[in-house]
Amino acid sequence: MIKTLKLSGVAAIALVAAGAAQAQDADCPIKVGVLHSLSGTMAISETTLKDTMLMLIETQNEAGGLLGCELEAVVKDPASDWPMFAEKARELVSNDEVDVTFGSWTSASRKAVLPVLEELNALYFYPVQYEGEESSKNVFYTGAAPNQQAIPATDYFLEELGVEKFALLGTDYVYPRTTNNILESYLESKGIAKEDIFVNYTPFGHSDWSTIVSDVVALGEDGKQVGVISTINGDANIGFYKELAAQGVSADDIPVVAFSVGEEELSGLDTSNLVGHLAAWNYFMTAESEANDEFIAAWHAFIGDDARVTNDPMEAHYIGFNMWVNAVTDAGTTDVDAVREAMWGQEFPNLTGGTAVMGTNHHLSKPVLIGEIREDGMFDIISETDPVPGDAWTDFLPDSAVLTSDWQELECGMYNTETSTCVQIKSNY
Repeated sequence: MIKTLKLSGVAAIALVAAGAAQAQDADCPIKVGVLHSLSGTMAISETTLKDTMLMLIETQNEAGGLLGCELEAVVKDPASDWPMFAEKARELVSNDEVDVTFGSWTSASRKAVLPVLEELNALYFYPVQYEGEESSKNVFYTGAAPNQQAIPATDYFLEELGVEKFALLGTDYVYPRTTNNILESYLESKGIAKEDIFVNYTPFGHSDWSTIVSDVVALGEDGKQVGVISTINGDANIGFYKELAAQGVSADDIPVVAFSVGEEELSGLDTSNLVGHLAAWNYFMTAESEANDEFIAAWHAFIGDDARVTNDPMEAHYIGFNMWVNAVTDAGTTDVDAVREAMWGQEFPNLTGGTAVMGTNHHLSKPVLIGEIREDGMFDIISETDPVPGDAWTDFLPDSAVLTSDWQELECGMYNTETSTCVQIKSNY
């Protein structure tokens, strides 16, 4: 049990305030859905997010609950099965009557849940970096959009490392494919020839990387600097990095920047051969701030293991949960429509210093960090930007460049600025 997070001036004020007397327009207990894979290929990443939510809920209850009620976690395991996410989401909303749900890692699982959320008008907080190209009135996206991760990381390769050829390696589903479409267009706009961009997709759980790594190595036979941009997800990363080491590929030879590998994924690996490879996130455990120190201490106390790491999606849940608490407090109710409106413009201190702000496009403003892998599996932060507003629609795909999202003024997540019309449906598949 945690006695307190002691987030002086950060979460403590919000937690205490949230427990103050408010309009009692909520049925007790207030139920919080937690929809993360606890089995299957994505369990390596998602189990920690379930535990994070349990910690946040417990801490909120110890601070007095919300609207005079205790919070109750309702946990479902969709087992890394995307259709099961939709089924479990419907159970949470229709049967368990949760007031909000926090969940998903992959975009495939989020896409599966989306029609259920919109049909039942339910709130969902999605904590992981993704491909953008979406803005639902029922989802708050607390992870990075491409302009907050993929584009800055690519710029780092181009400007700081002098990369001339790119291998875009991803797991075969919507997030890597859409992100790589964006990056191909972006790279070509920067003068990288199409033939110098190698794209490859593998299934979830893929384990035999020998041929693919050999193909990447072969890209540099002409002497040009090769870099890998990795959107590989789940436990397939273990085999990929092991194969790099087996073929003697170091970060000096071919640097890798990963968008789905953080401290949790590296904790199960021998990272001695991965030193110098990179990851792009909005948070690393090594961030130096009082708030981060207190969050890490609270996590270790809750989980009972000082060796357990923290990571970017955990911070996204931390920000999203506390913004939701404050929005409910401000609205005086858990009513979805009232809470949605109260979320616009919500501010909450992030763990790296500075403040996250929720835009009316349902995306956060967050800093972009590049981290370099150390021998201990942690990251040295080698680049950090000021907070960047999340962009729901990329400027680097023609059909998306004319789109914007604004749920407050335009009441639309997909507004065409050329035709001044709101388009309701767009498929990313």
